Amino acid sequence: MSQCKPWWKEPWPWLLISGPAMAMMGCAVTIWVAMQHGDRPIIDGVVRQGLMIRQAATAAAPAPHGTRDAGNTEAAARP
Repeated sequence: MSQCKPWWKEPWPWLLISGPAMAMMGCAVTIWVAMQHGDRPIIDGVVRQGLMIRQAATAAAPAPHGTRDAGNTEAAARP
């Protein structure tokens, strides 16, 4: 009659444990990198609020040429 080996001497438990263990190590590395390297602004004067990126209120940018703005009578008068 053959004796059963202890579980730690079998290859299958280690194979099954290795996937989640590698995912946890990758998560730890990702968190460490995110904490060490802060986000840099894309362009000076640009503010990001959630998913929206817009110009900062201090630097008022002129409206692009040819836009239809109700406050801009010159652009609205052109065909």
